[in-house]
Amino acid sequence: MRRSGSLARQVLLVRVGRRDGELHSATDALAEPRYSDRPRRRYGLQRFHRTRIETIAPAAIGPAPQVESPAPDVATVSAVPLLPGARTMARRVKFALVNACTLASLVLGINAIFIAMNGDVRVAALLLIACVAFDGLDGALARKLGVSSPFGAQMDSLADMCSFGLAAPVVVYASLAGEVPTAAAGVAAALVAACAAIRLARFNVSPQDGRFFSGVPTTMAAAVLALMVVIGLPVPGAVQIAGVALLAFTMVSSFPYAKLARLVKLPPWLWLAPVIGALIDVRLTFGLIVVGYLISGPLLWLHQRRTI
Repeated sequence: MRRSGSLARQVLLVRVGRRDGELHSATDALAEPRYSDRPRRRYGLQRFHRTRIETIAPAAIGPAPQVESPAPDVATVSAVPLLPGARTMARRVKFALVNACTLASLVLGINAIFIAMNGDVRVAALLLIACVAFDGLDGALARKLGVSSPFGAQMDSLADMCSFGLAAPVVVYASLAGEVPTAAAGVAAALVAACAAIRLARFNVSPQDGRFFSGVPTTMAAAVLALMVVIGLPVPGAVQIAGVALLAFTMVSSFPYAKLARLVKLPPWLWLAPVIGALIDVRLTFGLIVVGYLISGPLLWLHQRRTI
């Protein structure tokens, strides 16, 4: 019984060892019970599994090492040419002529500020009208002569900000002095300057539409303000402040306004109406044309929404 009991106990130990995953040799199965359990105590299952997991587990994955890109070679960086294309003497002369028109608009705008500060408001307004003429001339010449360039576009934008974003508000402020409170005139002038800056910045970064302007262009707004000063509309000062503020907001609006090229294609009889009206009453005709153009933007916007 004692021998059979010990034999049965040995068989149980061997089965438990196999169940636990430990492979024992035949000599280990015949060992005494108190020594057969020593390897299990020394190398327990938890430590075995932990060691196995630590061995198999991959190393911690950290951020991928950043490979430093080589510094650009100074010799390979080329400057953007002011005049793209062939740099012949004829093209350089054309390029200089176009930019001279842009600089003329800039200089006239600065002088309009100085003259308005001296009190000659109508002369300053006439200089603004000359700025509008030179601003349209430089773009037309650049396209006709084939010397359009990014440099010319940036020059034109800077000149427009000086002439139409600064000189026009100063002329309006000088014309309203004495008729409205100084604070109201200052707010109206500052509003025109701020909206002109926003309008020009948006124009530089937005895709262009060949048919319509997105908002009233600064050139046309300055022309309206200059003509308003030259003609001398017989309206109260509060109405003039409201008109200036409305014109400023239309510059930053998203309403579509027809370009001059589309207006030229209108039937001739439509052009005869303002001419006849100017012969009868210039101020009334001017006011109706301005109001009609400002209203055309929201009407076109509503028409486009209905057709979508």
